[in-house]
Amino acid sequence: MTDMRTPLRRVRGLGSAREGTGHFWQQRLSAISNVVLITAFVILLIALHDEPYAEVRMALAHPLVGLLVALTVISFTYHMRLGMQVIIEDYIHGTTKLPLLILNNFFAIAIAVACLFAIARMSFGV
Repeated sequence: MTDMRTPLRRVRGLGSAREGTGHFWQQRLSAISNVVLITAFVILLIALHDEPYAEVRMALAHPLVGLLVALTVISFTYHMRLGMQVIIEDYIHGTTKLPLLILNNFFAIAIAVACLFAIARMSFGV
């Protein structure tokens, strides 16, 4: 049997869905960013664990700390959405698949917006 794909198509690794390994790489890259960001976030939490509320609020009001926490939330919720999408696509069949994929997107967005709103309130002292 002959392979009808061009050499460029074989190199790009595009399958029948025309997405290839893009989803795979998005998961891996978001996992790498999660390792870095969540490690920094845990170090921040450890550093602040005995501090009074006012000190924690002051630390979170710092622009770099607020940016770190916001990037952690964005990276984590994006990775969560990708992972749940794979689970839904692999294990859910029938008419419930599309509504669950839509709910997965809305859930991830809702979590990210709620967290970012809380970070903004904390950072701007409102």
